[in-house]
Amino acid sequence: MRYYIIAGEASGDLHGARLVTALRELDPEAEIRAWGGDLMREAGAEVVKHYRDLAFMGFVEVVMNLRTIMANFRECQADIEAFAPDRLVLIDYPGFNLRIAKWARPRGFDISYYISPQIWAWHTSRVHQVKANVDRMLVILPFEEEFYARYGVKATFVGHPLLDVVREVEHRTPTHIALLPGSRKQEISRSLPVMLAAAAELPDQRYVIAGAPSQDREVYARIMEQSARPPQLELVSGRTYEVLSGAKAAAVTSGTATLETALFGVPQVVCYRGNPLNYWLARRLVASRIKYISLVNLVMDREVVPELIQQEFTAHRLREELQKTIAGPKRDRQLRDLAELRRTLGEGGAAARAAAAIIDRKD
Repeated sequence: MRYYIIAGEASGDLHGARLVTALRELDPEAEIRAWGGDLMREAGAEVVKHYRDLAFMGFVEVVMNLRTIMANFRECQADIEAFAPDRLVLIDYPGFNLRIAKWARPRGFDISYYISPQIWAWHTSRVHQVKANVDRMLVILPFEEEFYARYGVKATFVGHPLLDVVREVEHRTPTHIALLPGSRKQEISRSLPVMLAAAAELPDQRYVIAGAPSQDREVYARIMEQSARPPQLELVSGRTYEVLSGAKAAAVTSGTATLETALFGVPQVVCYRGNPLNYWLARRLVASRIKYISLVNLVMDREVVPELIQQEFTAHRLREELQKTIAGPKRDRQLRDLAELRRTLGEGGAAARAAAAIIDRKD
């Protein structure tokens, strides 16, 4: 069969690559065309658009790049029609993918959504778009089945794909504190200087920056040159899991990386500083529905990891919280909670179960 997969971010590329592998195992004659990244290409998909060209973060940035975004929609629609896939598979990336689903539905495409957008937090009304335009929802967080059921949408929990990723990485003796400032330039420019300043206040520790594969080393080098920083500092690009496998603690920009860090069993401090207008609008949209910004706390429905948001995200506050994650009772408690989180997310094999559901039209 012919498959068209759309992933618009680094995490989607990772999970999309595993899905491509699983689809090819079940369907050796599969033809797979995709919007994604290097990992999906290595897995055997023909990647026609890289996610680096799609990443616009926040309300303000989206408005500023609206012309480019609309051009991307038209390009994607034309490419889908020309390829004529048997299966259209959407991976997270809701602002783009839900619009593609709405366009594709009246054209008769079979549509699967693997890795639900976080509409239980943002834009709950989008559940009606899912109900109208998606054939099957394949979710990776256990509470998402119940959320969709409340709206009459059948969703299947396939397990979390990161469980397989973490199991396959060689775990090393913890020697350093990991700094994960995000994958987009806006995130990095806001988060990394504060992280480095906090690290400079704990100069006896060794630090490793996990550089995103989508960013050039120069992006980090410029910030490192202009910021206060600790004496023991290293930049490792494109090897985040290697960095996490040897970390004893971490400072992590909010996002998928918080869950990745947790599944490695690394105590962390979650950090977020966004565009003030974006943050104000976001708080108005979601304050009544969610209490946390990190996936770890959302899944556990309690504060497992500390969150430093906007004005609270300062070098001094981060240094204080990092000290607690390096040693002491708060570190011990977080380690116990992280072990419980891994049990909550179930077993591995998410990509294989998702591939089987995508291929089989009966579910």
